[in-house]
Amino acid sequence: MILALGARVHYLQDKLGVTAVSFAPAAAVAAPAAAEVAVVEEKTEFDVVIEEVPSNARIAAIKAVRALTNLGLKEAKELIEGLPKKFKEAVSKDEADDAKKQLETAGAKVTIV
Repeated sequence: MILALGARVHYLQDKLGVTAVSFAPAAAVAAPAAAEVAVVEEKTEFDVVIEEVPSNARIAAIKAVRALTNLGLKEAKELIEGLPKKFKEAVSKDEADDAKKQLETAGAKVTIV
């Protein structure tokens, strides 16, 4: 009695009262569950936003902006006067932290997004 593979499977399932899924390797059963796990990507680019600068700290903040960028005096002053503004865009975490530290030392309120 020669049976095709599919027929053998059905015969054994009927005879033993089991299903083929119960014989599947654990990896094959776990694969759908692993596919459902969301992949969390680590953020690699950050924006530095100057929220506000007290009036008594404007000169120090302008100097800090000029030290961190290639902006001239006029451009740095305009940046500080038109807050809140993005100061740096798409920079590394280290660069964003460094800029935040220098600007906060000058008296500015800064956030990293």
